[in-house]
Amino acid sequence: MYIEQINSPKDLKQLTAEQMTVLAGEIRQALLNRLSTCGGHIGPNLGMVEATIALHFVFDSPKDKLVFDVSHQCYTHKILTGRKEAFLDPAKYASVSGYTNPYESEHDFFTIGHTSTSVSLACGLAKARDLKRDSENVIAVIGDGSLSGGEAYEGLSNAAEMGTNLIIVVNDNDMSIAENHGGLYGNLRQLRESKGEAPCNFFKSLGLDYLYVDEGNDISALIAAFRQVKDASHPVVVHIHTQKGKGYAFAEQNREKYHWGGPFNLQTGEPKNRSTAEDYGDLTGRFLLEEMAKDPTLVAISSGTPTVLGFTPERRQQAGRQFVDVGIAEGHAVTFSAGLAAEGMVPFCNIYSSFMQRAYDNVIHDVALQGLHVVMCLDRAGLVGEDGATHHGVFDLAGLLPVPGLTIASPLNEVELRNLMFTALKTPGPFVIRYPRGKGVTPDWRRPMELLPIGKGQILREGDEIALLTLGPVGNDAAWAAEQMAAEGVSVLHADLRFAKPLDEELLHRIGRAFTQVVTVEDGVIEGGVGEAVLAFFNAHGYPCRVTSLGIQDRFIPHGTVDQLKAMCGYDRQGILQTLRQVHNATHGPSAQN
Repeated sequence: MYIEQINSPKDLKQLTAEQMTVLAGEIRQALLNRLSTCGGHIGPNLGMVEATIALHFVFDSPKDKLVFDVSHQCYTHKILTGRKEAFLDPAKYASVSGYTNPYESEHDFFTIGHTSTSVSLACGLAKARDLKRDSENVIAVIGDGSLSGGEAYEGLSNAAEMGTNLIIVVNDNDMSIAENHGGLYGNLRQLRESKGEAPCNFFKSLGLDYLYVDEGNDISALIAAFRQVKDASHPVVVHIHTQKGKGYAFAEQNREKYHWGGPFNLQTGEPKNRSTAEDYGDLTGRFLLEEMAKDPTLVAISSGTPTVLGFTPERRQQAGRQFVDVGIAEGHAVTFSAGLAAEGMVPFCNIYSSFMQRAYDNVIHDVALQGLHVVMCLDRAGLVGEDGATHHGVFDLAGLLPVPGLTIASPLNEVELRNLMFTALKTPGPFVIRYPRGKGVTPDWRRPMELLPIGKGQILREGDEIALLTLGPVGNDAAWAAEQMAAEGVSVLHADLRFAKPLDEELLHRIGRAFTQVVTVEDGVIEGGVGEAVLAFFNAHGYPCRVTSLGIQDRFIPHGTVDQLKAMCGYDRQGILQTLRQVHNATHGPSAQN
Protein backbone atom coordinates (compact mmCIF):
# COMPACT_ATOMS: atom_id res chain seq x y z
CA MET A 1 0.00 0.00 0.00
CA TYR A 2 1.25 3.45 -0.93
CA ILE A 3 -0.09 5.00 2.28
CA GLU A 4 2.38 2.95 4.30
CA GLN A 5 5.28 4.48 2.34
CA ILE A 6 4.29 8.09 3.04
CA ASN A 7 6.00 9.56 6.09
CA SER A 8 6.33 13.12 4.82
CA PRO A 9 5.41 15.16 1.74
CA LYS A 10 8.83 14.36 0.28
CA ASP A 11 7.79 10.72 -0.08
CA LEU A 12 4.72 11.80 -2.02
CA LYS A 13 6.87 13.41 -4.69
CA GLN A 14 8.24 10.02 -5.73
CA LEU A 15 4.81 8.84 -6.91
CA THR A 16 3.21 9.14 -10.33
CA ALA A 17 -0.23 10.67 -10.84
CA GLU A 18 -1.66 7.19 -11.28
CA GLN A 19 -0.05 6.00 -8.04
CA MET A 20 -1.38 9.06 -6.23
CA THR A 21 -4.86 8.21 -7.45
CA VAL A 22 -4.50 4.80 -5.84
CA LEU A 23 -3.15 6.52 -2.72
CA ALA A 24 -6.26 8.70 -2.64
CA GLY A 25 -8.42 5.59 -2.46
CA GLU A 26 -6.30 4.18 0.36
CA ILE A 27 -6.53 7.45 2.29
CA ARG A 28 -10.28 7.62 1.79
CA GLN A 29 -10.66 4.10 3.21
CA ALA A 30 -8.49 5.00 6.20
CA LEU A 31 -10.61 8.08 6.79
CA LEU A 32 -13.82 6.08 6.67
CA ASN A 33 -12.46 3.46 9.06
CA ARG A 34 -11.51 6.14 11.59
CA LEU A 35 -14.57 8.32 11.13
CA SER A 36 -16.96 5.39 11.45
CA THR A 37 -15.26 4.46 14.73
CA CYS A 38 -14.68 7.88 16.30
CA GLY A 39 -16.94 10.25 14.43
CA GLY A 40 -15.82 13.60 13.06
CA HIS A 41 -16.15 15.71 9.92
CA ILE A 42 -17.01 13.19 7.23
CA GLY A 43 -17.98 15.10 4.10
CA PRO A 44 -15.31 17.85 4.24
CA ASN A 45 -12.46 15.37 4.68
CA LEU A 46 -13.64 12.97 1.98
CA GLY A 47 -14.03 15.79 -0.52
CA MET A 48 -10.52 17.22 -0.06
CA VAL A 49 -8.39 14.07 -0.44
CA GLU A 50 -7.18 14.66 -3.99
CA ALA A 51 -6.70 18.40 -3.57
CA THR A 52 -4.58 17.89 -0.46
CA ILE A 53 -2.42 15.29 -2.19
CA ALA A 54 -1.90 17.66 -5.13
CA LEU A 55 -1.05 20.59 -2.84
CA HIS A 56 1.62 18.60 -1.05
CA PHE A 57 2.96 17.21 -4.33
CA VAL A 58 3.42 20.65 -5.90
CA PHE A 59 4.34 22.76 -2.91
CA ASP A 60 7.11 22.18 -0.38
CA SER A 61 5.61 22.14 3.09
CA PRO A 62 6.59 23.32 5.65
CA LYS A 63 8.77 25.82 3.72
CA ASP A 64 5.69 26.66 1.67
CA LYS A 65 2.97 27.42 4.18
CA LEU A 66 -0.49 25.83 3.95
CA VAL A 67 -3.29 27.35 6.02
CA PHE A 68 -6.58 25.43 6.13
CA ASP A 69 -9.74 27.41 6.85
CA VAL A 70 -11.68 25.88 9.77
CA SER A 71 -9.34 22.93 9.18
CA HIS A 72 -12.08 20.34 9.50
CA GLN A 73 -10.84 19.08 6.13
CA CYS A 74 -7.23 18.53 7.29
CA TYR A 75 -7.18 14.75 7.90
CA THR A 76 -5.46 13.95 4.60
CA HIS A 77 -2.95 16.70 5.37
CA LYS A 78 -2.21 15.00 8.69
CA ILE A 79 -1.76 11.61 7.03
CA LEU A 80 0.76 13.07 4.57
CA THR A 81 2.72 14.94 7.24
CA GLY A 82 3.81 12.16 9.54
CA ARG A 83 0.62 11.39 11.43
CA LYS A 84 -0.74 8.48 9.41
CA GLU A 85 -0.69 6.06 12.37
CA ALA A 86 -3.50 8.09 13.95
CA PHE A 87 -5.61 7.00 10.98
CA LEU A 88 -4.32 3.47 10.49
CA ASP A 89 -4.00 2.19 14.06
CA PRO A 90 -7.26 2.21 16.07
CA ALA A 91 -5.25 2.37 19.28
CA LYS A 92 -3.88 5.75 18.15
CA TYR A 93 -7.08 7.31 16.79
CA ALA A 94 -7.29 9.74 19.70
CA SER A 95 -3.66 10.86 19.39
CA VAL A 96 -4.45 13.75 17.02
CA SER A 97 -7.13 16.39 17.08
CA GLY A 98 -9.67 17.01 14.36
CA TYR A 99 -8.07 20.32 13.42
CA THR A 100 -4.63 21.66 12.58
CA ASN A 101 -2.39 21.99 15.62
CA PRO A 102 1.20 23.32 15.70
CA TYR A 103 1.90 21.15 18.74
CA GLU A 104 1.40 18.09 16.53
CA SER A 105 3.50 19.01 13.51
CA GLU A 106 5.73 21.65 11.94
CA HIS A 107 3.39 21.48 8.94
CA ASP A 108 0.58 23.08 10.99
CA PHE A 109 1.01 26.81 11.54
CA PHE A 110 -2.07 27.60 13.60
CA THR A 111 -4.63 25.91 15.82
CA ILE A 112 -7.72 26.56 13.73
CA GLY A 113 -11.34 25.60 14.31
CA HIS A 114 -13.31 28.73 13.45
CA THR A 115 -14.28 29.66 9.97
CA SER A 116 -13.31 32.43 7.53
CA THR A 117 -9.85 33.06 9.01
CA SER A 118 -7.43 31.41 6.56
CA VAL A 119 -7.05 34.28 4.10
CA SER A 120 -6.38 36.80 6.88
CA LEU A 121 -3.82 34.47 8.45
CA ALA A 122 -2.20 33.91 5.08
CA CYS A 123 -2.02 37.67 4.48
CA GLY A 124 -0.08 38.01 7.71
CA LEU A 125 2.27 35.18 6.78
CA ALA A 126 2.84 36.70 3.35
CA LYS A 127 3.56 40.14 4.77
CA ALA A 128 6.06 38.69 7.24
CA ARG A 129 7.73 36.75 4.42
CA ASP A 130 8.07 39.91 2.35
CA LEU A 131 9.48 41.89 5.26
CA LYS A 132 12.07 39.16 5.81
CA ARG A 133 12.79 39.08 2.04
CA ASP A 134 12.03 35.37 1.86
CA SER A 135 10.44 33.67 -1.13
CA GLU A 136 8.20 30.78 -0.03
CA ASN A 137 4.64 30.31 -1.25
CA VAL A 138 1.76 31.04 1.09
CA ILE A 139 -1.42 29.09 0.39
CA ALA A 140 -4.81 29.61 2.03
CA VAL A 141 -7.42 26.87 1.59
CA ILE A 142 -10.98 28.06 2.15
CA GLY A 143 -14.34 26.39 1.52
CA ASP A 144 -17.21 28.09 -0.25
CA GLY A 145 -19.28 28.03 2.95
CA SER A 146 -16.59 30.00 4.78
CA LEU A 147 -16.73 32.78 2.19
CA SER A 148 -19.94 34.11 3.78
CA GLY A 149 -18.02 35.11 6.90
CA GLY A 150 -17.14 38.77 7.04
CA GLU A 151 -13.48 38.10 7.80
CA ALA A 152 -13.17 36.17 4.54
CA TYR A 153 -14.19 39.30 2.59
CA GLU A 154 -11.77 41.41 4.62
CA GLY A 155 -8.95 38.98 3.95
CA LEU A 156 -9.65 38.77 0.22
CA SER A 157 -9.78 42.54 -0.08
CA ASN A 158 -6.48 42.91 1.75
CA ALA A 159 -4.88 40.11 -0.29
CA ALA A 160 -5.72 41.89 -3.54
CA GLU A 161 -4.09 45.10 -2.36
CA MET A 162 -0.92 43.37 -1.13
CA GLY A 163 0.03 42.45 -4.68
CA THR A 164 2.40 39.68 -3.67
CA ASN A 165 2.56 35.88 -3.72
CA LEU A 166 -0.59 34.61 -2.04
CA ILE A 167 -2.47 31.61 -3.41
CA ILE A 168 -6.07 31.20 -2.32
CA VAL A 169 -7.59 27.79 -3.02
CA VAL A 170 -11.38 28.02 -2.92
CA ASN A 171 -12.83 24.56 -2.33
CA ASP A 172 -16.31 24.87 -3.83
CA ASN A 173 -18.62 21.91 -3.23
CA ASP A 174 -21.79 24.02 -3.34
CA MET A 175 -22.38 23.34 0.34
CA SER A 176 -21.70 24.77 3.75
CA ILE A 177 -22.70 22.71 6.78
CA ALA A 178 -26.17 22.91 5.27
CA GLU A 179 -27.05 24.70 2.03
CA ASN A 180 -25.22 27.97 1.30
CA HIS A 181 -27.00 31.29 1.85
CA GLY A 182 -26.11 34.68 0.42
CA GLY A 183 -25.81 36.53 -2.86
CA LEU A 184 -22.21 35.42 -3.40
CA TYR A 185 -23.32 31.87 -4.09
CA GLY A 186 -25.23 32.88 -7.20
CA ASN A 187 -21.94 34.06 -8.65
CA LEU A 188 -20.13 30.88 -7.63
CA ARG A 189 -22.84 28.91 -9.40
CA GLN A 190 -22.37 31.00 -12.54
CA LEU A 191 -18.63 30.36 -12.39
CA ARG A 192 -19.13 26.60 -12.01
CA GLU A 193 -21.67 26.43 -14.85
CA SER A 194 -19.46 28.48 -17.18
CA LYS A 195 -16.25 26.63 -16.20
CA GLY A 196 -14.92 29.86 -14.78
CA GLU A 197 -15.76 31.99 -17.81
CA ALA A 198 -18.76 33.96 -16.48
CA PRO A 199 -18.33 37.69 -17.19
CA CYS A 200 -19.26 38.50 -13.61
CA ASN A 201 -16.52 37.17 -11.33
CA PHE A 202 -16.51 38.07 -7.65
CA PHE A 203 -12.81 37.39 -7.22
CA LYS A 204 -11.69 39.34 -10.26
CA SER A 205 -13.85 42.25 -9.15
CA LEU A 206 -11.63 42.52 -6.08
CA GLY A 207 -8.50 42.59 -8.24
CA LEU A 208 -7.46 38.96 -7.77
CA ASP A 209 -6.14 36.76 -10.55
CA TYR A 210 -8.30 33.69 -11.14
CA LEU A 211 -8.00 30.09 -12.29
CA TYR A 212 -10.83 27.56 -12.40
CA VAL A 213 -10.54 23.77 -12.06
CA ASP A 214 -13.78 21.99 -12.82
CA GLU A 215 -12.53 18.51 -11.88
CA GLY A 216 -11.56 19.30 -8.32
CA ASN A 217 -11.18 15.62 -7.45
CA ASP A 218 -8.85 14.89 -10.38
CA ILE A 219 -5.25 14.77 -9.16
CA SER A 220 -3.67 15.45 -12.57
CA ALA A 221 -5.86 18.51 -13.22
CA LEU A 222 -5.12 19.84 -9.73
CA ILE A 223 -1.38 19.32 -10.08
CA ALA A 224 -1.39 21.21 -13.36
CA ALA A 225 -3.29 24.12 -11.81
CA PHE A 226 -1.10 24.34 -8.73
CA ARG A 227 2.06 24.19 -10.83
CA GLN A 228 0.71 27.09 -12.88
CA VAL A 229 0.34 29.35 -9.83
CA LYS A 230 3.34 28.19 -7.81
CA ASP A 231 5.78 31.05 -7.18
CA ALA A 232 3.29 33.56 -8.56
CA SER A 233 4.32 37.18 -8.09
CA HIS A 234 0.79 38.29 -7.26
CA PRO A 235 -2.32 37.04 -5.43
CA VAL A 236 -4.35 34.43 -7.28
CA VAL A 237 -7.50 32.43 -6.58
CA VAL A 238 -7.63 28.78 -7.66
CA HIS A 239 -11.30 27.90 -7.69
CA ILE A 240 -11.75 24.12 -7.54
CA HIS A 241 -15.07 22.33 -7.89
CA THR A 242 -15.09 19.29 -5.58
CA GLN A 243 -17.64 16.77 -4.36
CA LYS A 244 -18.42 16.81 -0.66
CA GLY A 245 -18.41 13.31 0.80
CA LYS A 246 -16.73 11.85 -2.29
CA GLY A 247 -16.24 8.11 -2.28
CA TYR A 248 -18.88 7.25 0.29
CA ALA A 249 -22.32 6.92 -1.24
CA PHE A 250 -24.26 7.88 1.87
CA ALA A 251 -22.23 11.08 2.29
CA GLU A 252 -22.54 11.97 -1.39
CA GLN A 253 -26.33 11.54 -1.30
CA ASN A 254 -26.95 13.36 2.00
CA ARG A 255 -24.27 16.01 2.27
CA GLU A 256 -25.82 17.86 5.19
CA LYS A 257 -26.30 14.80 7.38
CA TYR A 258 -22.76 13.62 6.74
CA HIS A 259 -21.02 16.95 7.24
CA TRP A 260 -20.25 15.81 10.75
CA GLY A 261 -21.39 12.80 12.69
CA GLY A 262 -20.64 10.47 15.55
CA PRO A 263 -19.60 6.84 15.06
CA PHE A 264 -21.59 5.11 12.35
CA ASN A 265 -22.00 1.72 10.68
CA LEU A 266 -19.82 1.84 7.60
CA GLN A 267 -22.05 -0.56 5.66
CA THR A 268 -25.41 1.04 6.44
CA GLY A 269 -24.44 4.60 7.27
CA GLU A 270 -26.61 4.45 10.39
CA PRO A 271 -25.37 5.93 13.68
CA LYS A 272 -23.99 3.62 16.32
CA ASN A 273 -25.06 3.76 19.96
CA ARG A 274 -28.40 5.51 19.44
CA SER A 275 -29.63 7.18 22.63
CA THR A 276 -33.25 7.44 23.65
CA ALA A 277 -32.54 10.74 25.42
CA GLU A 278 -33.46 13.98 23.70
CA ASP A 279 -30.78 16.27 22.29
CA TYR A 280 -30.78 19.81 23.71
CA GLY A 281 -30.64 21.29 20.21
CA ASP A 282 -33.52 19.14 19.07
CA LEU A 283 -35.59 20.30 22.04
CA THR A 284 -34.86 23.89 21.05
CA GLY A 285 -36.21 23.19 17.57
CA ARG A 286 -39.31 21.49 18.94
CA PHE A 287 -40.04 24.46 21.18
CA LEU A 288 -39.58 26.99 18.40
CA LEU A 289 -41.86 25.15 15.99
CA GLU A 290 -44.56 24.77 18.65
CA GLU A 291 -44.45 28.46 19.50
CA MET A 292 -44.18 29.63 15.89
CA ALA A 293 -47.55 28.07 15.23
CA LYS A 294 -49.01 30.34 17.94
CA ASP A 295 -46.88 33.45 17.54
CA PRO A 296 -46.14 34.94 14.09
CA THR A 297 -43.59 37.34 15.61
CA LEU A 298 -41.22 34.53 16.61
CA VAL A 299 -38.31 34.12 14.19
CA ALA A 300 -35.54 31.52 14.45
CA ILE A 301 -32.11 32.64 13.24
CA SER A 302 -29.23 30.35 12.33
CA SER A 303 -25.72 31.27 11.21
CA GLY A 304 -25.05 28.32 8.94
CA THR A 305 -25.76 25.66 11.58
CA PRO A 306 -29.50 24.93 11.44
CA THR A 307 -29.07 21.52 13.04
CA VAL A 308 -27.88 23.30 16.20
CA LEU A 309 -31.52 24.04 16.85
CA GLY A 310 -32.76 20.77 15.48
CA PHE A 311 -33.97 22.32 12.25
CA THR A 312 -33.76 19.50 9.76
CA PRO A 313 -34.69 20.33 6.15
CA GLU A 314 -38.24 19.19 6.97
CA ARG A 315 -38.48 21.45 10.00
CA ARG A 316 -37.02 24.37 8.03
CA GLN A 317 -39.76 23.91 5.47
CA GLN A 318 -42.35 23.72 8.24
CA ALA A 319 -41.11 26.96 9.79
CA GLY A 320 -41.23 28.73 6.44
CA ARG A 321 -40.60 32.46 6.57
CA GLN A 322 -40.14 32.34 10.33
CA PHE A 323 -36.79 30.64 9.91
CA VAL A 324 -33.76 32.46 8.49
CA ASP A 325 -30.29 31.04 7.89
CA VAL A 326 -27.88 33.90 7.22
CA GLY A 327 -24.97 31.60 6.44
CA ILE A 328 -21.72 31.50 8.37
CA ALA A 329 -21.88 35.08 9.62
CA GLU A 330 -22.33 35.19 13.39
CA GLY A 331 -21.92 38.93 13.82
CA HIS A 332 -24.48 39.56 11.10
CA ALA A 333 -26.86 37.03 12.70
CA VAL A 334 -26.87 38.95 15.99
CA THR A 335 -27.25 42.39 14.41
CA PHE A 336 -29.85 41.06 11.97
CA SER A 337 -31.74 39.83 15.04
CA ALA A 338 -31.51 43.30 16.54
CA GLY A 339 -33.14 44.75 13.45
CA LEU A 340 -35.97 42.23 13.70
CA ALA A 341 -36.49 43.01 17.38
CA ALA A 342 -36.59 46.74 16.70
CA GLU A 343 -39.67 46.12 14.56
CA GLY A 344 -41.52 44.02 17.13
CA MET A 345 -40.34 40.54 16.16
CA VAL A 346 -38.95 38.13 18.77
CA PRO A 347 -35.81 36.58 17.26
CA PHE A 348 -34.24 33.45 18.73
CA CYS A 349 -30.65 33.70 17.54
CA ASN A 350 -29.05 30.25 17.82
CA ILE A 351 -25.24 30.07 17.70
CA TYR A 352 -22.54 27.80 19.12
CA SER A 353 -21.19 29.28 22.32
CA SER A 354 -17.63 29.33 20.94
CA PHE A 355 -18.82 30.94 17.69
CA MET A 356 -20.69 33.66 19.59
CA GLN A 357 -17.25 34.96 20.57
CA ARG A 358 -17.09 36.25 17.00
CA ALA A 359 -20.14 38.42 17.60
CA TYR A 360 -19.21 39.93 20.96
CA ASP A 361 -19.31 43.54 19.78
CA ASN A 362 -22.66 42.93 18.10
CA VAL A 363 -24.13 41.61 21.35
CA ILE A 364 -22.91 44.66 23.28
CA HIS A 365 -23.53 47.41 20.75
CA ASP A 366 -26.51 46.25 18.73
CA VAL A 367 -28.53 44.24 21.26
CA ALA A 368 -27.66 45.07 24.88
CA LEU A 369 -27.11 48.81 24.43
CA GLN A 370 -30.41 49.05 22.58
CA GLY A 371 -32.22 46.93 25.19
CA LEU A 372 -33.81 44.83 22.45
CA HIS A 373 -35.79 41.63 22.94
CA VAL A 374 -33.35 39.21 21.33
CA VAL A 375 -33.07 35.68 22.70
CA MET A 376 -29.58 34.27 22.19
CA CYS A 377 -29.45 30.47 22.51
CA LEU A 378 -25.86 29.36 22.97
CA ASP A 379 -25.60 25.72 22.03
CA ARG A 380 -22.52 23.65 22.97
CA ALA A 381 -21.80 25.76 26.02
CA GLY A 382 -19.12 24.30 28.26
CA LEU A 383 -16.73 21.51 27.34
CA VAL A 384 -17.72 19.90 24.04
CA GLY A 385 -15.25 17.02 23.78
CA GLU A 386 -13.26 15.86 20.78
CA ASP A 387 -13.44 19.13 18.80
CA GLY A 388 -11.00 20.59 21.29
CA ALA A 389 -9.81 24.04 22.28
CA THR A 390 -11.36 25.95 19.38
CA HIS A 391 -14.85 24.63 20.06
CA HIS A 392 -15.17 24.51 23.85
CA GLY A 393 -17.86 27.01 24.83
CA VAL A 394 -16.20 28.07 28.06
CA PHE A 395 -15.80 31.85 27.72
CA ASP A 396 -19.40 32.96 27.26
CA LEU A 397 -20.22 33.53 30.92
CA ALA A 398 -17.05 35.46 31.66
CA GLY A 399 -17.51 37.53 28.52
CA LEU A 400 -21.22 38.27 28.87
CA LEU A 401 -21.62 38.73 32.63
CA PRO A 402 -20.18 42.30 32.58
CA VAL A 403 -22.53 43.43 29.79
CA PRO A 404 -25.34 45.61 31.23
CA GLY A 405 -28.92 44.65 30.57
CA LEU A 406 -28.44 40.96 29.78
CA THR A 407 -30.37 38.18 31.46
CA ILE A 408 -28.21 35.03 31.42
CA ALA A 409 -29.50 31.59 32.35
CA SER A 410 -28.65 27.93 31.99
CA PRO A 411 -31.00 24.96 32.44
CA LEU A 412 -30.43 22.05 34.78
CA ASN A 413 -32.20 19.68 32.38
CA GLU A 414 -34.58 19.48 29.43
CA VAL A 415 -37.62 20.59 31.44
CA GLU A 416 -35.73 23.67 32.58
CA LEU A 417 -34.57 24.40 29.03
CA ARG A 418 -38.13 24.58 27.77
CA ASN A 419 -39.18 26.69 30.76
CA LEU A 420 -36.32 29.10 30.18
CA MET A 421 -37.08 29.44 26.47
CA PHE A 422 -40.73 30.05 27.30
CA THR A 423 -39.69 32.64 29.90
CA ALA A 424 -37.31 34.30 27.43
CA LEU A 425 -40.08 34.50 24.84
CA LYS A 426 -42.32 36.33 27.30
CA THR A 427 -39.68 38.57 28.92
CA PRO A 428 -38.70 41.88 27.26
CA GLY A 429 -35.03 42.66 26.79
CA PRO A 430 -31.93 40.67 25.82
CA PHE A 431 -31.92 37.10 27.12
CA VAL A 432 -29.11 34.53 26.89
CA ILE A 433 -29.67 30.79 27.40
CA ARG A 434 -26.63 28.51 27.39
CA TYR A 435 -26.90 24.74 27.16
CA PRO A 436 -24.48 21.90 26.43
CA ARG A 437 -23.81 19.74 23.44
CA GLY A 438 -25.56 16.40 23.33
CA LYS A 439 -28.25 14.55 25.19
CA GLY A 440 -30.19 15.49 28.27
CA VAL A 441 -30.96 13.47 31.39
CA THR A 442 -34.75 13.69 31.75
CA PRO A 443 -36.79 11.27 29.61
CA ASP A 444 -40.12 12.68 30.87
CA TRP A 445 -39.53 16.27 29.75
CA ARG A 446 -42.98 16.63 28.15
CA ARG A 447 -44.63 18.78 30.79
CA PRO A 448 -46.61 22.05 30.74
CA MET A 449 -44.19 24.94 30.53
CA GLU A 450 -43.80 27.39 33.40
CA LEU A 451 -42.95 31.07 33.42
CA LEU A 452 -39.90 31.27 35.69
CA PRO A 453 -39.22 34.29 37.91
CA ILE A 454 -36.18 36.15 36.63
CA GLY A 455 -33.14 35.85 38.86
CA LYS A 456 -34.52 33.08 41.05
CA GLY A 457 -32.80 29.76 41.65
CA GLN A 458 -34.09 26.61 43.30
CA ILE A 459 -33.03 24.57 46.29
CA LEU A 460 -32.50 20.96 45.24
CA ARG A 461 -31.30 19.65 48.61
CA GLU A 462 -31.40 21.21 52.06
CA GLY A 463 -28.34 21.05 54.29
CA ASP A 464 -26.47 22.97 56.96
CA GLU A 465 -22.71 22.25 56.68
CA ILE A 466 -21.64 23.16 53.12
CA ALA A 467 -23.49 25.19 50.49
CA LEU A 468 -23.09 23.84 46.94
CA LEU A 469 -24.12 26.29 44.19
CA THR A 470 -24.27 25.18 40.57
CA LEU A 471 -25.31 26.59 37.21
CA GLY A 472 -26.63 24.46 34.39
CA PRO A 473 -26.41 20.73 33.71
CA VAL A 474 -23.29 20.30 35.88
CA GLY A 475 -25.82 20.49 38.69
CA ASN A 476 -26.77 16.89 37.91
CA ASP A 477 -23.25 15.68 38.71
CA ALA A 478 -23.21 17.92 41.76
CA ALA A 479 -26.50 16.41 42.95
CA TRP A 480 -24.89 12.98 42.86
CA ALA A 481 -21.90 14.26 44.85
CA ALA A 482 -24.18 15.88 47.45
CA GLU A 483 -26.02 12.59 47.82
CA GLN A 484 -22.74 10.76 48.39
CA MET A 485 -21.77 13.27 51.04
CA ALA A 486 -25.10 12.70 52.77
CA ALA A 487 -24.33 8.98 52.84
CA GLU A 488 -21.06 9.88 54.55
CA GLY A 489 -22.91 11.92 57.15
CA VAL A 490 -22.18 15.38 55.77
CA SER A 491 -25.11 17.74 55.20
CA VAL A 492 -24.81 19.69 51.92
CA LEU A 493 -27.27 22.32 50.76
CA HIS A 494 -27.42 22.17 46.96
CA ALA A 495 -28.93 25.06 45.01
CA ASP A 496 -29.34 25.40 41.25
CA LEU A 497 -28.78 29.08 40.49
CA ARG A 498 -30.58 28.93 37.11
CA PHE A 499 -29.55 32.52 36.46
CA ALA A 500 -25.99 33.75 36.23
CA LYS A 501 -27.37 37.26 35.83
CA PRO A 502 -29.18 38.50 37.80
CA LEU A 503 -28.08 36.30 40.67
CA ASP A 504 -30.64 35.19 43.23
CA GLU A 505 -29.76 37.69 45.94
CA GLU A 506 -32.34 36.37 48.38
CA LEU A 507 -30.78 32.91 48.12
CA LEU A 508 -27.26 34.28 48.45
CA HIS A 509 -28.18 36.32 51.53
CA ARG A 510 -29.59 33.17 53.12
CA ILE A 511 -26.41 31.24 52.35
CA GLY A 512 -24.15 34.07 53.43
CA ARG A 513 -25.82 34.23 56.84
CA ALA A 514 -25.84 30.46 57.41
CA PHE A 515 -22.65 29.04 55.84
CA THR A 516 -18.93 29.61 56.10
CA GLN A 517 -18.05 27.11 53.34
CA VAL A 518 -19.44 27.50 49.82
CA VAL A 519 -18.54 25.48 46.71
CA THR A 520 -19.53 26.72 43.24
CA VAL A 521 -19.47 24.64 40.05
CA GLU A 522 -19.77 25.94 36.50
CA ASP A 523 -19.00 24.51 33.06
CA GLY A 524 -16.82 27.42 32.03
CA VAL A 525 -13.76 29.43 32.99
CA ILE A 526 -13.45 30.42 36.63
CA GLU A 527 -11.95 33.87 36.02
CA GLY A 528 -14.83 36.25 35.51
CA GLY A 529 -17.37 33.46 35.92
CA VAL A 530 -20.29 32.77 38.23
CA GLY A 531 -18.14 31.60 41.13
CA GLU A 532 -16.32 34.90 41.20
CA ALA A 533 -19.64 36.77 40.96
CA VAL A 534 -20.90 34.84 44.00
CA LEU A 535 -17.69 35.60 45.90
CA ALA A 536 -17.98 39.29 45.01
CA PHE A 537 -21.54 39.30 46.36
CA PHE A 538 -20.47 37.80 49.68
CA ASN A 539 -17.56 40.24 49.97
CA ALA A 540 -19.78 43.23 49.18
CA HIS A 541 -22.19 42.27 51.95
CA GLY A 542 -19.57 41.35 54.54
CA TYR A 543 -20.30 37.63 54.68
CA PRO A 544 -17.28 35.63 55.89
CA CYS A 545 -17.84 32.82 53.39
CA ARG A 546 -14.92 30.89 52.00
CA VAL A 547 -15.78 30.18 48.34
CA THR A 548 -14.17 27.29 46.48
CA SER A 549 -14.89 27.59 42.75
CA LEU A 550 -14.77 24.62 40.38
CA GLY A 551 -14.52 25.17 36.68
CA ILE A 552 -11.77 25.68 34.17
CA GLN A 553 -8.52 27.17 35.35
CA ASP A 554 -6.46 29.65 33.33
CA ARG A 555 -5.64 27.31 30.42
CA PHE A 556 -6.90 26.08 27.06
CA ILE A 557 -8.41 22.61 27.21
CA PRO A 558 -7.41 20.03 24.54
CA HIS A 559 -9.58 17.46 22.81
CA GLY A 560 -10.93 14.39 24.57
CA THR A 561 -14.25 13.05 25.73
CA VAL A 562 -16.35 15.37 27.86
CA ASP A 563 -16.01 13.01 30.81
CA GLN A 564 -12.23 12.90 30.43
CA LEU A 565 -11.99 16.68 30.21
CA LYS A 566 -14.26 17.35 33.18
CA ALA A 567 -12.15 14.95 35.21
CA MET A 568 -9.02 16.77 34.04
CA CYS A 569 -10.53 20.07 35.18
CA GLY A 570 -11.77 18.64 38.48
CA TYR A 571 -15.51 19.06 38.12
CA ASP A 572 -16.78 15.67 37.09
CA ARG A 573 -18.75 13.71 39.68
CA GLN A 574 -15.69 12.45 41.46
CA GLY A 575 -13.98 15.82 41.30
CA ILE A 576 -16.94 17.60 42.91
CA LEU A 577 -17.17 14.88 45.56
CA GLN A 578 -13.45 15.15 46.31
CA THR A 579 -13.71 18.92 46.67
CA LEU A 580 -16.66 18.64 49.04
CA ARG A 581 -14.70 16.15 51.15
CA GLN A 582 -11.67 18.43 51.23
CA VAL A 583 -13.76 21.43 52.22
CA HIS A 584 -15.46 19.44 54.97
CA ASN A 585 -12.20 18.03 56.27
CA ALA A 586 -10.63 21.48 56.32
CA THR A 587 -13.28 22.67 58.76
CA HIS A 588 -14.18 19.49 60.62
CA GLY A 589 -11.12 17.26 60.36
CA PRO A 590 -8.54 16.65 63.08
CA SER A 591 -6.22 19.41 61.89
CA ALA A 592 -9.08 21.92 61.89
CA GLN A 593 -9.92 21.09 65.49
CA ASN A 594 -6.40 21.62 66.81
